[in-house]
Amino acid sequence: MAVTIREVASAAGVSISTVSRAFTAPDQVGERTLQRILEAATRLGYSPNPAARSLRGGRTGTLGLVIPDIANPFFPPIFKAMQARARRQGYTLLVADSDEREADEIETIAAVVKKVDGLLLWASTLPDDRLVELSRQVPLVLGNRHVDGISEVHVSLAAGLTQAAEHLRAYGHRRCVFVDGSRPELSRGKSIRESFAAHDLALIELGPYEPRFETGVHAATLVAANEATAVVAHNDLVALGILHQLSRLGIDVPGRVSVIGIDDTLLATTATPSLTTIRISAEEIATKAGDLLAETVADPDQPARKVEIGSRLIPRASTGPAAA
Repeated sequence: MAVTIREVASAAGVSISTVSRAFTAPDQVGERTLQRILEAATRLGYSPNPAARSLRGGRTGTLGLVIPDIANPFFPPIFKAMQARARRQGYTLLVADSDEREADEIETIAAVVKKVDGLLLWASTLPDDRLVELSRQVPLVLGNRHVDGISEVHVSLAAGLTQAAEHLRAYGHRRCVFVDGSRPELSRGKSIRESFAAHDLALIELGPYEPRFETGVHAATLVAANEATAVVAHNDLVALGILHQLSRLGIDVPGRVSVIGIDDTLLATTATPSLTTIRISAEEIATKAGDLLAETVADPDQPARKVEIGSRLIPRASTGPAAA
């Protein structure tokens, strides 16, 4: 069996992306590190595979990131952290916005695919067969989207949702609303239903809608009409819309309704009241996604891998005891 770049990296005590640079851009690797890698490669009998050599011939030194909505405050910290991670790996980062539309995503990919060595698509709207076809054209990693045979970064909300359910239950809440802002194939509803059912919390689902501030404004009136004492929003943007509209309606938060978001963006701490939310670490996403993409570029033939990002509840002022 042929020796893989991963085995060389392990033997030399470095990352896969460093081994890749040693063979594609040795001037970017320290002399001692380069010597250690070359010695490990010789000892193991490693030689770069044909796919890696063909990539090297057209190397751009750039990684691509396509995100759904740059206006969503969840994404800029990921972009910034991933840019720093890419720079340490010897790459620049090209970022584009698909505006949550399949047609725009197709145009965006077509514009950037020949300019990058590898591409990360976050919450792609494309059908599975289009993504499989794309993975044959460029090293590809998916964020929060599963397609057999393609490496992915998956955000698991399981821990955060369980903590949210425990938090609300402890405060005496029994009737809750979930405002869904995701596409049907990416719906968070199933995870929330399971977590809340396990804690004997009744759950009413609204949507799915677009994951925007305006969605929260629209949903707030429905939340009040359902006489729920707590609401979980698809993300912080939707939660902020709910907070805004509940305030306009004269409904006290958390005295009458408790509100929980998802993401823990900067706006969550500046909201009035400050927003209880489920934290997803932008730094962890950037680190794991950046490394997985660089490894996929370095060895396009490696088996698809799935790396998971965890979550946890950050309690703030928007949740409190259920109204009597």
